[in-house]
Amino acid sequence: MIHEVFMPALSSTMTEGKIVSWVKSPGDRVEKGETVVVVESDKADMDVESFYEGYLAVITVPAGESAPVGAAIALLAESEAEIEQVKQQAAQSSQGTAVSTPQKDSVPTPTPGQVEAAPVAAQDTPSPRNGRIVASPRARKLAKELRVDLNSLKGSGPYGRVIAEDVEAAAGKGSTPAATPAATTTAPKPTSTPAPTTPAPRPAPTPAVPVAALGETVPFNTLQNAVVRNMVASLQVPTFHVGYTITTDELDKLYKKIKTKGVTMTALLAKAVAVTLQKHPLVNASCVEQGIQYHSSINIAVAVAMPGGGLITPVLQQADQVDIYSLSRNWKDLVERARLKQLQPEEYSSGTFTLSNLGMFGVDRFDAILPPGQGSILAIGASRPSVVATEEGMMGVRRQMQVNITCDHRIIYGADAAAFLQDLAKLIETDPQSLTL
Repeated sequence: MIHEVFMPALSSTMTEGKIVSWVKSPGDRVEKGETVVVVESDKADMDVESFYEGYLAVITVPAGESAPVGAAIALLAESEAEIEQVKQQAAQSSQGTAVSTPQKDSVPTPTPGQVEAAPVAAQDTPSPRNGRIVASPRARKLAKELRVDLNSLKGSGPYGRVIAEDVEAAAGKGSTPAATPAATTTAPKPTSTPAPTTPAPRPAPTPAVPVAALGETVPFNTLQNAVVRNMVASLQVPTFHVGYTITTDELDKLYKKIKTKGVTMTALLAKAVAVTLQKHPLVNASCVEQGIQYHSSINIAVAVAMPGGGLITPVLQQADQVDIYSLSRNWKDLVERARLKQLQPEEYSSGTFTLSNLGMFGVDRFDAILPPGQGSILAIGASRPSVVATEEGMMGVRRQMQVNITCDHRIIYGADAAAFLQDLAKLIETDPQSLTL
């Protein structure tokens, strides 16, 4: 029997996925629940696991290519003896004489002979969460032959994947890691073992940023395509903008006191916004077909630029309920995993209110585009010394920042946005210490 591996829908907005790498090669045994392929969705790399066991016979969508959700990307044979038969049927299918490929936007209904795919977050470096690493098929094969333990390596491939060169380098350095069970029966014994040496520390891998030549047209990557779809969808929503000037002297003093404890300014601003939203549930709401959806939690999404283009919005869940120190730790973890494309969908798609901060670039103020499914987004500019008139009628210098909120005018009105900004300013200017409680 032939089992088809389909491109899974890894998020509600995903229409197609790109094959990052095949963990299994044609002819390899596939166990139930074992990772077969790594797929790039809109904003994350996900492992795709098989719900059936068998042998990977044919890969119909190679690494680097994309396929629509629901399309067959590989074929499994139940036994090793059936592999050749599956290959022949796949060749006939390519000529239109065998099983047809599902239509682009249709999600097939699984039958007993089909393989359902279960996505889980891809871990590109050794992780205590699942004890697995992601390596290229050639690297896995070399590791078995050279008796190199993949868990002892730090990958230099895209997003930290272990590649063949990493395995060869580890074997050439003379380290003798323990062999995996599968390698004990097939790996050749080395004739000599050089004296152990201390390997030089390898710098943390960073995703390569493509450099385009002048005059060249570069296609959108998967993340950029997702941003394009979201921005076009946002044009259908009537929005308006309201600006406000906030004095940040007291907030800056607080930040200087607690930044040594790992607190970030992003976490402070997110906490301040979340606490203010408790008084303004309408600004945290969103417009749906049935009316106004008031969310049960305040989840602050913060825009982060991604290497190679595009952006992602990691979400600080229930930011109003979490203490500032835990919130800062959560934020650092989210940013790190976001740039490695290891976030779970709920970690970047569950925001109820978004922050976009360009203050670190010296931007005074800007308008942010409303994300689909949300009612508001706050654009934050740089905090700068400004000459102002004090309450005593004198001139003084105060640090001030410009903020500008974009709202869905179908459910939020100017007075609602203004009242929210007024309360946010009052909290930051007069009582920022309450953010640490």
